[in-house]
Amino acid sequence: MNRRRFLESSAAAATLALVDCTSGPRLNVYNWSDYVAPDTVANFEHETGLRVRYGTYESNQEMLAQVLSGNSGWDVIFPSADFLGPMRDLGLLAPIQHSLLTNLNSLDPVFRAPPWDPELQWSVPYMYGATGILYQKQLMPAPQSWADLWNAKLAGKITMLDDATEVFGACLKKLGYSLNSADTAELRAAAQEARKQKPLLRAYLNAEVRDQAVAGDVAAAQAWAVTAAQAIAAAPDRLAFAYPREGFVRFADNIAILRESRRIEAAHRWIDYLLRPAVAAAIVETTHTATCNGTAYSLLPESIRKDPVLYPPADVLNRGEWLLPQSTGSQRLRDRLWTEMKSA
Repeated sequence: MNRRRFLESSAAAATLALVDCTSGPRLNVYNWSDYVAPDTVANFEHETGLRVRYGTYESNQEMLAQVLSGNSGWDVIFPSADFLGPMRDLGLLAPIQHSLLTNLNSLDPVFRAPPWDPELQWSVPYMYGATGILYQKQLMPAPQSWADLWNAKLAGKITMLDDATEVFGACLKKLGYSLNSADTAELRAAAQEARKQKPLLRAYLNAEVRDQAVAGDVAAAQAWAVTAAQAIAAAPDRLAFAYPREGFVRFADNIAILRESRRIEAAHRWIDYLLRPAVAAAIVETTHTATCNGTAYSLLPESIRKDPVLYPPADVLNRGEWLLPQSTGSQRLRDRLWTEMKSA
């Protein structure tokens, strides 16, 4: 999943995995893969009488390519926090009507006034996460720093995310800079670090790295905590995860309604359903994700609540930085440097 880079409309169209319907009032939901339980959609349909056309995507830019025209047919989307501002400014989002959300107070207090949307005017926080290093426990010493992913001894056994924001973020942190830096010299220095690392890499991979790590083909990988938790669950004796000491990306995915939607009330019913603590907890238990729903968190089994990968302690999270939207000029520079580095 390539979650956090705002691209222009040239991004490739999403590949859709659809749960379609043929009759009855319909709601069109476009979400990340692996972000609901197997029975979430069916239970909502049974309870409300609404039929859900459910599609999935693997990156913010895939979603954006679908909805940018304002005539996509989707009603509800799940953009990452740093996408909300640009999408709002493009006039793509409809306001959230708090009066239609009876479960809004189930959100953890941290997410009732998040920095990307303090009054929840345009979104409702859904899941959150961070980025770190997934690695084989046999590695000695164990990777604890972004710099460890530049280790020539691991050549051909390292992967990085296929995401400019994430890769440059790791490079910026390795150099001691903010991952949200817009400084031209710092961004060029980060791109140079990425070029130096590239010959050591097996590939740039997103969620696909999970299976390769489980198989033992990858020794160390830049990975989202959610992906890492799923991999560790499959191979707990061999895999571990570290939040790098220099700092790391923190992100949040949010529920939003498209301005083009003609099903505003139904969209709010879907959001309120996902906010229901029992529903949210069931989703987390199935998907091994980190929920923004504080009441749902309290319902989770202790094994999940105390998972240090999904729910690290505060002193670890404090080393992370929330992603912020880049200025147009800074984003264009990042995109150009990324393209040059990948094609070199």
